[in-house]
Amino acid sequence: MSRRAAFEDMLATGRDDALLRFALGQACLEEDDERMAIVHLKAAISHDRQYSAAWKLLGRAQQQAGMAEHAAQTYREGIAIATANGDRQAAREMTVFLRRLDRQAGPG
Repeated sequence: MSRRAAFEDMLATGRDDALLRFALGQACLEEDDERMAIVHLKAAISHDRQYSAAWKLLGRAQQQAGMAEHAAQTYREGIAIATANGDRQAAREMTVFLRRLDRQAGPG
């Protein structure tokens, strides 16, 4: 049984929390299923809006899915939340990802 299938089984039994949704989103992303990764990572954030790692991974999933504008907005929100919570590492990483997106977009 794959990690994703194991997490999906947990979800099917009624367990639904930020950590499970984050793990499921990560497993989906590892299988290049960005669409489902986005669904689960948004659910993780709805359970816990302060979950910096979920914001960061959601931005990555959106970026990989070709949703650059959504990814940029996600990173901006994630940076604000991580900064407010003192999660400097996550804020720095998302800042780097946002700058890369901005450079790819070019002058606007």
